[in-house]
Amino acid sequence: MPEILVTGGAGYIGSHTAAALAAAGYSPVVIDNLSNSRESVIARLEKLTGKKIPFYNADVRDGAALDAVFAKHSFSAAIHFAGLKAVGESVQQPLRYYEHNLTATMSLLAAMQKHGVKSLIFSSSATVYREDDEVPYIESGELGCSNPYGWTKLFSEQIIRDVCAANPGFSAVLLRYFNPIGADKSGLIGEEPQGVPNNLLPYVSQVAAGIRPRLSVFGNDYPTPDGTCIRDYIHVSDLARAHALALDFAANNAGAKAINIGTGRGYSVLEVVAAFEKASGVKIPFEITGRRAGDIPEYFANPALAREKLGFTAELGIEEMCRDAWRFEQNRKLFPEEK
Repeated sequence: MPEILVTGGAGYIGSHTAAALAAAGYSPVVIDNLSNSRESVIARLEKLTGKKIPFYNADVRDGAALDAVFAKHSFSAAIHFAGLKAVGESVQQPLRYYEHNLTATMSLLAAMQKHGVKSLIFSSSATVYREDDEVPYIESGELGCSNPYGWTKLFSEQIIRDVCAANPGFSAVLLRYFNPIGADKSGLIGEEPQGVPNNLLPYVSQVAAGIRPRLSVFGNDYPTPDGTCIRDYIHVSDLARAHALALDFAANNAGAKAINIGTGRGYSVLEVVAAFEKASGVKIPFEITGRRAGDIPEYFANPALAREKLGFTAELGIEEMCRDAWRFEQNRKLFPEEK
């Protein structure tokens, strides 16, 4: 089975992608420095997939460590998730984000070139689009970011494009994610933020579990039907499946291609809360607070290019997203590392 390097593969999206790769007949190999993940995820992945998943506790920025991993395996491609990802934190610590995320991308590309690996799937983001772009966002839209995290994604995209231009046989798919939520239906892996969650659904899950007293909804005076922000939420298992399809595309198409991965449909904060209450049977207390800096009223994807180039269409709806997130939250207390 073809070996695929998954950087940041013990994290939220990385772990689900490793599972999707195993299901698609690939052999994922994970490298992760565990800065925002747990090594126990690997054991749960192995239980889920029934396969041994090689794991290396190392930082992708460490060229020598990365070189050693490449020397032990024959990778046909790499999928790059490793990086810092909190938008608010990036505003407070811009140099840390630029150093970490851009160095990780360049280090990986250098190792790939050295070892003759010519296919890359890059974890990009809808944050690369200008906030005033017309919705739905389309890949040919205007690019520009409102925070350092977004710029690290856009700059990484440019670095990858330049490497493709300099190496005609190199291929890269730049997957621009919208808002992944949910968890694997097994309940074995899901989103496990360290500290206070930055994202909506893990926070809602922790409120439902009694870990946090209430949800803060940042503003209800936006020009949307219920006044709260609308986002394109996609089930993380659908998102993970897109990576396996992107590997097939990259194997047959040189150069760099940016592709949105979303559903094409937006849900407001209050719609997500209502869907979670229905899925869990738990009432979610919340309070309306002031708007959060940087939030925009609405954005969602135009998913047509993913259908055309990858044959990808999201299959799971908001009900499954909430149901699976709640199942994982309930299971967390059963994991040995949580006791």
